[in-house]
Amino acid sequence: MTAAVDREFRAQLEELGLAGRGAVHRNLPPAELIARSLARGEGILAANGALVVKTGEPSGRSPQDRVIVDDGAAAEEVDWGDVNVPCAPALFDRLLDKARGYLHDRELYVFDGFAGAERTYRLPIRVIADTTWHTLFANTLFVRPTAIELAGFAPGFTVVACGALRASADFDGTRSSVFVGINFARKLVLILGSMYGGEIKKSVFTVMNYLMPRRDVLPMHCSANMGDAGDVALFFGLSGTGKTTLSADPSRRLIGDDEHGWSDHSVFNFEGGCYAKTIRLSRESEPQIHDAIRFGSILENVVVDPHTRAIDYDSDFLTENTRATYPVDHIPNAVVSGIGGHPRNVFFLACDAFGVLPPISRLTPEMASYHFLSGFTSKVAGTEAGVTEPRPTFSACFGAPFMPLPPSRYAAMLAERLRWHETDCWLVNTGWTGGPHGVGHRMSIDLTRALLGAALDGSLAAAGTAPHPVFRVLVPRHCSCVADDVLDPRATWADPVAYDESARTLARMFRENFTRYEAAVAPEVLAAGPDPEAAVAPAADA
Repeated sequence: MTAAVDREFRAQLEELGLAGRGAVHRNLPPAELIARSLARGEGILAANGALVVKTGEPSGRSPQDRVIVDDGAAAEEVDWGDVNVPCAPALFDRLLDKARGYLHDRELYVFDGFAGAERTYRLPIRVIADTTWHTLFANTLFVRPTAIELAGFAPGFTVVACGALRASADFDGTRSSVFVGINFARKLVLILGSMYGGEIKKSVFTVMNYLMPRRDVLPMHCSANMGDAGDVALFFGLSGTGKTTLSADPSRRLIGDDEHGWSDHSVFNFEGGCYAKTIRLSRESEPQIHDAIRFGSILENVVVDPHTRAIDYDSDFLTENTRATYPVDHIPNAVVSGIGGHPRNVFFLACDAFGVLPPISRLTPEMASYHFLSGFTSKVAGTEAGVTEPRPTFSACFGAPFMPLPPSRYAAMLAERLRWHETDCWLVNTGWTGGPHGVGHRMSIDLTRALLGAALDGSLAAAGTAPHPVFRVLVPRHCSCVADDVLDPRATWADPVAYDESARTLARMFRENFTRYEAAVAPEVLAAGPDPEAAVAPAADA
């Protein structure tokens, strides 16, 4: 850094009260961050060159401990409730002072970069941590700046990560030892008590979800890829539904694996890297992800042989939620710019633990609005603290934990874009078939990829559909890549009557959940949802 840049940088830290006595290292290259992390005993190198770290507990996100400061414009705009829990400004300030004291004599590692690949809409972000690998995590996951951009850098939002410093429920007034606080008025995120890297990533995503609609950009919890002809596809879904796996398609170019914006002229990645689940990862089933994990990547909570440093991807000894972080350019033929055109296809991924949804079905625009607001899936083991087996849930916009504004606002923006660009929308079950969890089996990746391929090349839309008698979604009658009975979930169950009962049970859950949105949607959207009382009979052609 030049003397002038260094003075400005120091002044920015002083304004936050973080210019302590320890050395400050700004935007060190990944190789040096890895070397320092190894020297500090934060991790080890695996045989493939990736840095392996352990987060301890929690080993996943702590959604009950994430709060938003009830101050400024956020007080009126945030959709307060069980997901967006308010925090008093005084509590945030006390914990920030606690973090300042903790960091005062420690070495600090700083990453300055951006959230958002599109220059018009990107947000300058700063991540400050005392843990070296957390800074490497930020370098890997966010958009890295050029030297010129770094010289004139001023953060639009700052993340202060003190994962090893625990909050105290008794002394500090927090819910637990973990505190993840977002202060929109002060443009600050404060993380205490959790070393899990995903808290950094998802906090920034939440900030983007709050800011982007103001600029008429739809923020989306989705992955995106592009075909040779430039056709873009979006994959919505909660963690564990297959966003990363299905978008990392060797026949298509990856734009990003988790978080994007849809503006008037493009779809763009919010990130510069990927954050993939690695439990039971194999080169045979997921070659692009497997080979992307190398030097410059981070592995969280995987088990490594102490002698050979070989990785046991099948082990859940530490957690089911083993993770890999790597730059997007580790994926062959990735769209390094992170920008694509308007999508031709949108896929809603639902991990259905009931095993009653079709493996793929087409949605009308009204159905798309209904299912986007519903956001049905099953939380899978490890993605959150305390989740040990699939748990059916509804998460608005397929990402409610990260959506600060009312879900109807995001849904209206999506519906407008789908209609304007005549985008095809599909509901994809990446969960169970042949029975519920514990009886049936999980959809194979190969099956899902084959069906997605048929949707992407247009053959599935031309095959003809029939409405599902209960869920009303339009089920393809034929696909050349699979047997016809695979497309009919009822035909995969040994007991059709049991299937009917389970389908109606899930349909009632849909209806009950959607009561919260009835007043905000048009009657045709409400009518596009499941009918729990429908007679199960052969469907007519659609």
